[in-house]
Amino acid sequence: MALLFANNNSLSAISAKPSGLSGGSMNLISTQTASGSANLSFTSGIDSTYDEYVFKFINIHPASQQLFQFNVSIDGGSNYNIAKTTTTFGAYHTEDNSSAALNYKTSQDLAQGTGYQILSVNGQVGADADNCFSGTLQLFNPSSTTFVKHFMTDTNHIGGATSLNAFVAGYGNTTSAINAVNFQMASGNIDSGVIKLYGIS
Repeated sequence: MALLFANNNSLSAISAKPSGLSGGSMNLISTQTASGSANLSFTSGIDSTYDEYVFKFINIHPASQQLFQFNVSIDGGSNYNIAKTTTTFGAYHTEDNSSAALNYKTSQDLAQGTGYQILSVNGQVGADADNCFSGTLQLFNPSSTTFVKHFMTDTNHIGGATSLNAFVAGYGNTTSAINAVNFQMASGNIDSGVIKLYGIS
């Protein structure tokens, strides 16, 4: 369908993208499906092909109620211990409307910490049959050898009868190329769910 725009009080059709206007598309690189998995690691496909990578979390369900977290690697996944500084923000609302809040979660952020960054801010992902964790993580320019590596997330999860929305932003403090990313529960397995890795062109 052509776009229309006004020009001197008349309408003209745009049949192609104007020159100089940038645009992007999501290109699926790989998919990992959990089935009683200790972790889901992406150790290939993260390179200089794209300036931005997006991980899409679809119905991540833990074997038992637990926090969901991630870390990055510069050695193909042999070690996940890059120093990170992050800020975390969350909101929640209970199904019975008895409680709701939004706040910064300073207890779940990092200040040059090398440990895993919690993504399920504000509470654990529930293990009830209908509970899960979904959303996205964006990783920017991971192959750069000049700049630190920025990332940000927008996720939602259910813990029992509570809806929890979480935002995490920060950077991996390394000028080495990041080439692997690992996701796992803080304890126990990922019972089911899918993570898709996309490159943005």
